[in-house]
Amino acid sequence: MKKYLITGLLVWVPLGITIWVLNLIIVTMDQTLILLPPEWRPDALLPFHVPGLGIILTFAVMFITGLLIRNVFGQRLWAYAEKAMLHVPFVGSIYKGVKQVSDTLLSGQGNSFRKVLLVRYPHPNAWALAFQTNVPNEVGGLLDEDYVAVFIPTTPSPVNGFYFYLRKTDTIEIDMSVDVALRTIVSMGVVATSDAALAQAEIESQNSESQNSESQPPKQP
Repeated sequence: MKKYLITGLLVWVPLGITIWVLNLIIVTMDQTLILLPPEWRPDALLPFHVPGLGIILTFAVMFITGLLIRNVFGQRLWAYAEKAMLHVPFVGSIYKGVKQVSDTLLSGQGNSFRKVLLVRYPHPNAWALAFQTNVPNEVGGLLDEDYVAVFIPTTPSPVNGFYFYLRKTDTIEIDMSVDVALRTIVSMGVVATSDAALAQAEIESQNSESQNSESQPPKQP
């Protein structure tokens, strides 16, 4: 009884959370439809409600915006608008911080989040995954040794964490992509990397073959 209940939970918990997240995204993006004139909205044109049309509108707006910004005139126009926004008190500081984070995560510019490191945290006998970021010039000039800036995310929510400056010799650079490191952190190590999964599958296959060979009766001479 307990075994069947746990198996059912393992099926329905991730499925239910996935459906909840998708529903939240669809409902949120459908709110963009209020930007359209009332007579242009799908609910006014169609006899029934179609969920998810806001996703199409959102992607269309992003695509058209990217198309306009990619040309010379659009870049100059956006540069003037962005410069004016940065001079607005309070709004400029928020926009600047969000833009720096989004540029780092989405555009791949700069050296932030390019390397995955192992650092000793939260005590000298423990290791934690961390991402190498940038050391500000104002801080780097005060340090007498080769230091690196690291962001140590928390699990299962990697958007929170701790930001430290550590000696480069106290860190270990590992051959792991940022995507794999994030999946490992979010899943608390449950989701293995592709290489580790293949190795584990090969071991299990060998064990299964060994057990099958042992269970077969010996052939009669």
